[in-house]
Amino acid sequence: MVNVMPKIAVILPAAGRSERFGGADKLVAKLDGRPVFIRTIELFINRDDVCQTLLVVSPDNMKIIKEKYAANLGFMGVQVAEGGQRRCDSVRAALEKVSDEAELIAVHDAVRPCVSSKLIDAVFAEAAKSGAAIPGCPIVGTLKLVSESGVIDETVSRARLFEAQTPQVFKRQWLLDAYADPVPPDADVTDDSQLVEQAGHAVSVVTADATNIKITTKADITLANAILKARPAAAPRKSLGAFEEAQW
Repeated sequence: MVNVMPKIAVILPAAGRSERFGGADKLVAKLDGRPVFIRTIELFINRDDVCQTLLVVSPDNMKIIKEKYAANLGFMGVQVAEGGQRRCDSVRAALEKVSDEAELIAVHDAVRPCVSSKLIDAVFAEAAKSGAAIPGCPIVGTLKLVSESGVIDETVSRARLFEAQTPQVFKRQWLLDAYADPVPPDADVTDDSQLVEQAGHAVSVVTADATNIKITTKADITLANAILKARPAAAPRKSLGAFEEAQW
């Protein structure tokens, strides 16, 4: 019997304020000649199991995205949604636009362009089996709990500790239910699996590694370039049209 992979809608939140990127916008910073968010989009648009790709941008960035990248995004089949002040607000806004065709929903940081196809395959497959899955990198450093005065309170065991990454993938209804009510303003919600966990669902972890970095500072661009250049050549990406070079 041939297993048919469920159809997946991919949400790419990109509404962050880039405060640690030195005032510039990390979303459109160039990585190997193309904006970071385009590099990330290219990881998903050619997949047979992806039925929809949604890019969520801040109100401040909506104008530049529409003016400079709308034609390319349209050619790639990417929909653009306006996000909110917090990441969770942006995801919630995108959920309203998810296609009825999607059985699973993946949420992946638009500034995490180094995730490998192998890891995407593994997380998608695990979510199809268990209902919810995220990639996680085992913590290898020594962890210290530090007081507000800058003094070590204790050394924390790293046993069973993982750093959560994306893509995070969930059954459609599980994620919709988790976001059914607005997240309270004072809630410290930093990823989607946190809400799904709180809704009572088990979330599986697929072991990842530290190369699946999130672009946070300008130094991360240098690191991302090195990671991508160290990998075997990827399959040809979808052409973006004759206007590609002028726009990038």
